[in-house]
Amino acid sequence: MTLRFELDDLTRPAVHQLLEEHLVDMYATSPADSVHALDLDGLRAPGIEFWSAWEGEEPIATGALKRLSERDVELKSMRTSAHARGAGVGSAMVAHLIGRARSAGYAAIWLETGTEDFFGPAQRLYARHGFVECAPFGDYVLDPHSMFMTLSL
Repeated sequence: MTLRFELDDLTRPAVHQLLEEHLVDMYATSPADSVHALDLDGLRAPGIEFWSAWEGEEPIATGALKRLSERDVELKSMRTSAHARGAGVGSAMVAHLIGRARSAGYAAIWLETGTEDFFGPAQRLYARHGFVECAPFGDYVLDPHSMFMTLSL
């Protein structure tokens, strides 16, 4: 599989569909007040760098970096299309975003993910890339449906 990563302007319907699937899954697996996924408007906010990964003409993964401070960035909107799961696409996107954060001079990446079984693969993916559990960061608060992780760069 040959992936092409693009700094995305969030204008293409195929990317919108992948992000909509992400939001549907988040609301189907977590209580609404524990869903922290960003919609299109949220992803278009200043300080967010949104990436898509493509195989040919099809977007098969998304991910974003949200600037928290001069030193810190948050990983957001990680999504791999259903048919591309298990093929290393999510791992490639995480590696790409870690590389982007390093090259931008950030000292740490933070993330929030769910605690339900649905999020087990994501938790293991992040751990394989060196993320470790941590306390809530930024505006997050303790929530039994959220797990917080960080990676020092």
